[in-house]
Amino acid sequence: MARSPNQKLKTLILQKTLLERTDEEHPMTVKELIDTLAAWDVTAERKSIYDDLETLSLFGLDVQSRKGRSPGWFIGSREFELPELKLLMDAVQSSRFITQKKSDALI
Repeated sequence: MARSPNQKLKTLILQKTLLERTDEEHPMTVKELIDTLAAWDVTAERKSIYDDLETLSLFGLDVQSRKGRSPGWFIGSREFELPELKLLMDAVQSSRFITQKKSDALI
Protein backbone atom coordinates (compact mmCIF):
# COMPACT_ATOMS: atom_id res chain seq x y z
CA MET A 1 0.00 0.00 0.00
CA ALA A 2 1.45 3.36 -1.02
CA ARG A 3 1.78 5.90 1.76
CA SER A 4 0.25 9.30 1.18
CA PRO A 5 2.09 12.49 2.17
CA ASN A 6 -0.45 13.01 4.98
CA GLN A 7 0.03 9.55 6.48
CA LYS A 8 2.09 10.85 9.40
CA LEU A 9 -0.82 13.09 10.36
CA LYS A 10 -3.18 10.15 10.92
CA THR A 11 -3.19 10.17 14.72
CA LEU A 12 -3.47 13.96 14.85
CA ILE A 13 -6.40 13.90 12.41
CA LEU A 14 -8.11 11.27 14.57
CA GLN A 15 -7.61 13.44 17.65
CA LYS A 16 -9.00 16.52 15.90
CA THR A 17 -11.97 14.57 14.56
CA LEU A 18 -12.83 13.04 17.93
CA LEU A 19 -12.56 16.37 19.74
CA GLU A 20 -14.63 18.29 17.19
CA ARG A 21 -17.27 15.77 16.15
CA THR A 22 -17.93 13.36 19.02
CA ASP A 23 -19.41 13.23 22.47
CA GLU A 24 -21.36 10.68 24.48
CA GLU A 25 -24.48 11.20 22.36
CA HIS A 26 -22.59 11.30 19.03
CA PRO A 27 -19.98 8.52 18.83
CA MET A 28 -18.22 7.67 15.57
CA THR A 29 -17.73 4.14 14.30
CA VAL A 30 -14.36 2.91 13.08
CA LYS A 31 -15.78 2.96 9.54
CA GLU A 32 -16.68 6.64 9.94
CA LEU A 33 -13.20 7.38 11.27
CA ILE A 34 -11.64 5.60 8.27
CA ASP A 35 -13.87 7.62 5.92
CA THR A 36 -12.84 10.85 7.65
CA LEU A 37 -9.18 9.94 7.21
CA ALA A 38 -9.81 9.15 3.55
CA ALA A 39 -11.11 12.70 3.09
CA TRP A 40 -7.66 13.84 4.24
CA ASP A 41 -6.03 11.42 1.76
CA VAL A 42 -4.87 9.13 4.57
CA THR A 43 -5.31 5.39 4.26
CA ALA A 44 -6.07 3.33 7.34
CA GLU A 45 -7.11 -0.16 8.27
CA ARG A 46 -9.43 -1.09 11.10
CA LYS A 47 -6.65 -2.56 13.27
CA SER A 48 -4.46 0.53 12.91
CA ILE A 49 -7.37 2.72 14.04
CA TYR A 50 -7.66 0.69 17.25
CA ASP A 51 -3.90 1.13 17.81
CA ASP A 52 -4.15 4.88 17.23
CA LEU A 53 -7.11 5.19 19.61
CA GLU A 54 -5.09 3.35 22.26
CA THR A 55 -2.15 5.71 21.63
CA LEU A 56 -4.40 8.75 22.08
CA SER A 57 -5.72 7.25 25.30
CA LEU A 58 -2.20 6.63 26.61
CA PHE A 59 -1.36 10.24 25.69
CA GLY A 60 -4.10 11.42 28.04
CA LEU A 61 -7.15 11.90 25.83
CA ASP A 62 -10.29 10.41 27.39
CA VAL A 63 -11.13 8.09 24.48
CA GLN A 64 -14.21 6.01 25.27
CA SER A 65 -15.99 3.27 23.36
CA ARG A 66 -19.60 2.23 23.51
CA LYS A 67 -21.24 -0.96 22.40
CA GLY A 68 -24.92 -1.62 21.90
CA ARG A 69 -27.55 0.28 19.94
CA SER A 70 -25.30 3.12 18.78
CA PRO A 71 -21.75 1.82 19.04
CA GLY A 72 -18.71 3.95 18.45
CA TRP A 73 -15.85 5.97 19.85
CA PHE A 74 -16.03 9.38 21.50
CA ILE A 75 -14.25 11.75 23.85
CA GLY A 76 -15.57 11.28 27.38
CA SER A 77 -14.37 14.46 29.04
CA ARG A 78 -12.73 17.61 27.77
CA GLU A 79 -10.57 20.34 29.24
CA PHE A 80 -13.61 22.60 29.44
CA GLU A 81 -17.23 21.53 29.69
CA LEU A 82 -20.00 23.67 28.16
CA PRO A 83 -20.92 25.58 31.36
CA GLU A 84 -17.26 26.45 31.90
CA LEU A 85 -16.92 27.72 28.34
CA LYS A 86 -20.01 29.89 28.75
CA LEU A 87 -18.58 31.35 31.94
CA LEU A 88 -15.29 32.16 30.19
CA MET A 89 -17.14 33.75 27.27
CA ASP A 90 -19.13 35.94 29.65
CA ALA A 91 -15.93 37.01 31.41
CA VAL A 92 -14.27 37.95 28.11
CA GLN A 93 -17.34 39.84 26.89
CA SER A 94 -17.72 41.85 30.09
CA SER A 95 -14.03 42.69 30.43
CA ARG A 96 -13.37 46.41 29.94
CA PHE A 97 -9.69 46.13 29.09
CA ILE A 98 -10.17 43.74 26.12
CA THR A 99 -11.11 45.44 22.86
CA GLN A 100 -14.26 44.36 21.03
CA LYS A 101 -12.18 43.00 18.16
CA LYS A 102 -10.01 40.91 20.50
CA SER A 103 -13.09 39.77 22.44
CA ASP A 104 -14.73 38.54 19.23
CA ALA A 105 -11.53 36.72 18.23
CA LEU A 106 -11.26 34.99 21.62
CA ILE A 107 -14.88 33.89 21.59
